[in-house]
Amino acid sequence: MATDSPASPTPASPTPALKPSTIAVTAGRPARTPDAPLNTPITMAATYVAGGEVEYGRYGNPTWTALEDALGALEGGRCLTFASGLAAVATVLDLVGADGKVVVPRHAYTGTIMQLGDLEARGRLRTELVDVTDTDAVVAACDGAALVWLESPTNPALEVADIATITAAAHEAGAYVVVDNTFATPLLQRPLEDGVDLVVHSATKYLAGHSDVQMGAIVTRDDELHGVLKGRRDLVGAIPGPFEAWLTLRGLRTLHLRVERAQANAEELVRRLAEHPALSEVRYPGFGGIVSIVLAQGEVAADLLSRKTRLWIHATSLGGVESSLERRRRWKAEAATIPDGLVRLSVGIEDVDDLWDDLRTALDGCVG
Repeated sequence: MATDSPASPTPASPTPALKPSTIAVTAGRPARTPDAPLNTPITMAATYVAGGEVEYGRYGNPTWTALEDALGALEGGRCLTFASGLAAVATVLDLVGADGKVVVPRHAYTGTIMQLGDLEARGRLRTELVDVTDTDAVVAACDGAALVWLESPTNPALEVADIATITAAAHEAGAYVVVDNTFATPLLQRPLEDGVDLVVHSATKYLAGHSDVQMGAIVTRDDELHGVLKGRRDLVGAIPGPFEAWLTLRGLRTLHLRVERAQANAEELVRRLAEHPALSEVRYPGFGGIVSIVLAQGEVAADLLSRKTRLWIHATSLGGVESSLERRRRWKAEAATIPDGLVRLSVGIEDVDDLWDDLRTALDGCVG
């Protein structure tokens, strides 16, 4: 007589993946024990009692760890934080061996270009500048490269790269791929999902979001790379301050709200700017809060615009709650292929009608 087989246990329902806005609020929190703080406290410590995992303040800090957990969860990898965005850039460039070739956009952030130029002048590596919108040319440049550095959108030209195609070609050539995700943030773009090896952030910008912190970050899914980069940070000491880490994590909690509002404002301003006679071009990649406009009357009109706005602040940084603008060619290191009259707008979270009234009034005075 046949016997019934024991019933198979009902599989547990999988935990649904959290949305990015929820991760921004919940990740990097302390354990929920009675009377525990909701936020990770600021740990001001240079020295630790021996015998644990940290040992010394250059090797770790609980406040950094909380931020790294949160940003790593948002990007989909493991995060390391640094004293600044350029400290993070320098740490990645240390991966390139002697005389290694780095492929980089011709319109990348000037700090990155200047670091590469300095290293090339000292014989440490070689660079090849590319137009990231020409995917075939970038793919061809990957041959013999050690590192392919991408920005998408680029700063300040706002060009968009085919990250997945370029990454596949770079890997076939044996190169690492890095994406500077400062402009897009992990809410609008997650390059690690396209196979990218490393994501870099100037956390000074959107992640912290209030123009009061300098910090950088690197995120990777590769445990070996993470270990190498942490070793470099430990050795060089390019570490963030605990208070800066705490401020950045606090800013991260509202990243989704700020990006949503800034993007909505940017989209509306782009629509209105398209018809203004003072402009010869409006550049917008279709997402995010950065817009670049080109004044038809060139450098003089662009400088005039920077002096005439009341709400828009003339400043070189971006990604804060306040709206700012800058003529990028005022910096000697900016690429000569950037128009003299290009003004980069970092759209904030103010009322869009107030922003438009201020910008339109200033532009009206720049019509030739």
